[in-house]
Amino acid sequence: MTKKLVCLDVDGTIVDHDGRLHEPVRQAVQAVRDAGHHVVIATGRSRGATLPVAESLGIDTGFMVCSNGGVTLRLDPALDAGYEVTDLRTFDPHSVLAQLRDRLPGAKYALELPDGSFRSTERFQDMSFGVTAEGVTFEELMSTTAVRLVVFSTDSSTEEFGRAVEGIGLSGVTYSVGWTAWLDVAAAGVTKASGLEGLRTVLKVSRQDTVAVGDGRNDIEMLRWAGRGVAMGQAVDEVKDAADEVTGTVDEHGLADVLNGLLEGGPGQD
Repeated sequence: MTKKLVCLDVDGTIVDHDGRLHEPVRQAVQAVRDAGHHVVIATGRSRGATLPVAESLGIDTGFMVCSNGGVTLRLDPALDAGYEVTDLRTFDPHSVLAQLRDRLPGAKYALELPDGSFRSTERFQDMSFGVTAEGVTFEELMSTTAVRLVVFSTDSSTEEFGRAVEGIGLSGVTYSVGWTAWLDVAAAGVTKASGLEGLRTVLKVSRQDTVAVGDGRNDIEMLRWAGRGVAMGQAVDEVKDAADEVTGTVDEHGLADVLNGLLEGGPGQD
């Protein structure tokens, strides 16, 4: 049997935008794992917010790519924490924060630290952090080594926010704008695709046997990287254009259709 590496985004793909996991998706994920394929969660969420998703899917072994490629975990129930970090990519956010503050003075900022904790301004909290962020000053943020920088603006539309970010011309980092006025920043060259490529070589899976499913702009590199990239039906055109095909929306259980199709085609088939 040719094992596939099946790479799955979380929000808008595995779970809906209210965070609900629908039973057809859970069953399809388990069936693909039972068939012997590698299923890897690849998400912008931190480890603390991703581990409960793995648990709800019944996944306690294998790998996960978190924080948009900044953190890779190996799951093992024999370990005290149930996992170990196998890859960690950090950066110095000082210059990026300085540029962003000048252009987006009213935005909220949060940094994910190497140990999975968060620091933030203005009591900025989000479920994707998985933990409660420690409130600090902006100056303290600027002196913190980061895995991921999150920026959220309540003062502008998604389009205005996107134009502002593009106008800054951030360099030395990788970034993507989300569905809302939300920005994720990681170290240069770090994306879901870079994290998955490292896993692909470890697992000895050929590129043609990789499948990726996602719906966000932070999935674009992953969809282009995969031998078969599938965009969710509700994705914006920019994401759909990066994919080889489009499935149903998250509310239509589009991911389950893709996964069940893998099984119907037989091992090693598309």
